[in-house]
Amino acid sequence: MPLLSPICGPRSRLSNAGFTLIEILVAISILAISLVVVLQLFSGALKSIRVSEQYTKGVFYAQEKMDEILLREVLISGVEEGECDDDDYQWRAEILRVEQPEEEASKLPFDTFQIMVDVAWGPDTAETGKHFQLTTLKVVGKKKEKD
Repeated sequence: MPLLSPICGPRSRLSNAGFTLIEILVAISILAISLVVVLQLFSGALKSIRVSEQYTKGVFYAQEKMDEILLREVLISGVEEGECDDDDYQWRAEILRVEQPEEEASKLPFDTFQIMVDVAWGPDTAETGKHFQLTTLKVVGKKKEKD
């Protein structure tokens, strides 16, 4: 008389043998491969977060320096350099007066300046480091000379 299982119906005596060694090895291999893939995804996400944070700080420092320059009442052409609060970040600002043709320059009541701010960071900022650059124009009224 065959044995009866309450769920599956009749079952044979051979089905009580359990999992074979091959089945267990295959299951563990699949689990190990899945864990490696998941850990690599987490590692890549952490690296992306770190790079994103660095770029965010670079953008913040560049915007801060650009705002500082734009608030000046008098602009003088030239180059300025310095370090940000964080020692890994250096900034460089270049202010250039945009030259107008002579006949137009005498008629215009303003001067135009091009302002470029570059923030760099990384181990070797000159060659392989990362950087972020902002560029804008500022119009400044000419000072009237008193006769």
